[in-house]
Amino acid sequence: MDDTGNTGYDPDAVRAKYLAERDKRLVPGRSAIRDLSADERFAHFRDDPFTPRTDRSPVTDQPDVVILGGGIAGLLVGVELRKAGVDRFRIVDVAGDVGGTWYWNRYPGVMCDIESYIYLPLLEELGYVPQDRYAFGDEILAHLESIADRWDLRRDALFHTNVTEARWDDARRRWDVHTDRGDHLAARHYVLAVGILNLLKVPEIAGMDRFAGHAFHSARWDYAYTGGGPGRPMTELGDRVVGIMGTGATGIQVVPQLAAAAKRVIVFQRTPSAIGERGNRPTPPEFATNLRPGWQRARMDNFQAVMLGRPVDEDLTQDGWTHHYAKVQNPPRKQPDESFGDYLRRAEAIDFGIMEWHRSRVAALVDDPATAEVLKPFYRYLCKRPCFHDEYLSAFNEPNVTLVDCPAGISEITEAGPVVDGTEYPVDCLVYATGFEAELTPLYRRAGHPIVGVGGVTLAERWADGAASLHGMMVRGFPNLYAMPAPGQQAVVTVNYTQLADVGAATIGSTIAAMVERGVERCEVSEAAEAAWTEQIVAGFVDGSSVMAACTPSRINNEGHPELLNPRNGNFGRGFGDFFAYRDLLEKWLADGSFEGLELS
Repeated sequence: MDDTGNTGYDPDAVRAKYLAERDKRLVPGRSAIRDLSADERFAHFRDDPFTPRTDRSPVTDQPDVVILGGGIAGLLVGVELRKAGVDRFRIVDVAGDVGGTWYWNRYPGVMCDIESYIYLPLLEELGYVPQDRYAFGDEILAHLESIADRWDLRRDALFHTNVTEARWDDARRRWDVHTDRGDHLAARHYVLAVGILNLLKVPEIAGMDRFAGHAFHSARWDYAYTGGGPGRPMTELGDRVVGIMGTGATGIQVVPQLAAAAKRVIVFQRTPSAIGERGNRPTPPEFATNLRPGWQRARMDNFQAVMLGRPVDEDLTQDGWTHHYAKVQNPPRKQPDESFGDYLRRAEAIDFGIMEWHRSRVAALVDDPATAEVLKPFYRYLCKRPCFHDEYLSAFNEPNVTLVDCPAGISEITEAGPVVDGTEYPVDCLVYATGFEAELTPLYRRAGHPIVGVGGVTLAERWADGAASLHGMMVRGFPNLYAMPAPGQQAVVTVNYTQLADVGAATIGSTIAAMVERGVERCEVSEAAEAAWTEQIVAGFVDGSSVMAACTPSRINNEGHPELLNPRNGNFGRGFGDFFAYRDLLEKWLADGSFEGLELS
């Protein structure tokens, strides 16, 4: 058996097994989550445990630009504006400092599973080489702080500040941005750089508010309770039982750390992840000596080409993403003498081989056969976001780690702890390692406040029937408003988000700089341009609901309802979209200088 699918297997039996595992998880209320902005009982889950909130006086200002978000997206826009000489801008963020996802995600063991040499932005400009092949969270956060320092992006920034409303005033040609600190920022341009993973996902489980122990979300890790800190052992868990929900990208990193610190760890698993080898290692000294100008963009392009199935001379990354994900995403081409049914079966066999490799890895690393069986992923590879880790599976060999299989979820939480199939599991602490709302969460929800355009129409109302935009970044009826490209808003999708953020920041930063330089006070997408772009997006939409409906429920298939996906929320190009064509289009659009599709005044 290898991961190519070159082996005999019974496809009907495999499909039946996959469907049986799917059906265990198709339960009512599966996707129910709490609205932390409205549920006062759990609103404290969003509190910042890392930076004390300080009082300040309300700010009244008229900057050229307000950037909502201080993560990678917002920082890159700020860098582009600084480079272009647009200095009157303010970054606004609910966090206590820059960093975005990496400000909040400080849980033990946190790291990125995208190669650090392509994920950390602006490495060449800062002359920095990451310490490891895959960077830990503290290094990523420190690097983003270095970007803020290098381009003085904290100047005029407003942290621990939440925007409550942004309203366009057509007479004054300004965005009136109001905050919960009493600020009024009358900005010429407003940039939504809110990221794609910014809303805590907390499940709605009966009895959560009755739990008498301690509970928190992994994106607000409570080191005051656990002891220790990022990169330091947790010293207060030696006599405590910790329950953890979630076995995705967060959970698999946390469990080994808890196993080393807690008296007992109980892992509640709804669906196992496909966990490939990460193979992390320090960056070799010779890596830096062989770099040439433009190396980071070239390395990003190499990774993206492999992910899109484009030919390359050499796969520079050589990891699970390029070996497995790219292979399934881009199966071999149909042969001239091959029927379409045979082609689909061949692609299915490749997928089966890769998943068998993952299941065999579980069997090899987990000593107890019953536990190993529960940890094996039985679904097609693209049904759920793949994960990569080298310590998670072996953590279940530790005597203090217990796995609770609950495909239908936790039925309730009592004062003592979670209940699964009538059995109560008493714990001292509950960690919700349940991640963030999916990348396809609509832009207006990720922004977290009403965005009111021309005629009092909100963005939520404008996009009630699906997205409509130019380039996935500008919307008719919302002059001088720009949104960083993201899934679900007519742009493209990249596994390496930083590469897409680079393109979005360059486009938005250059457009705003040109408007400021030319004295343009109002720029709005024309009706014809928005209609043409949206028509192109819809025409390229591939309805994969028949395949994805057979998947185990996850955020990838809309929790078991892929038929509800809207073609208007698709990508530029088929599937994930054509990143290279998208970037070329935007670069030519900027170079032309006429800003075709925008009405300028």
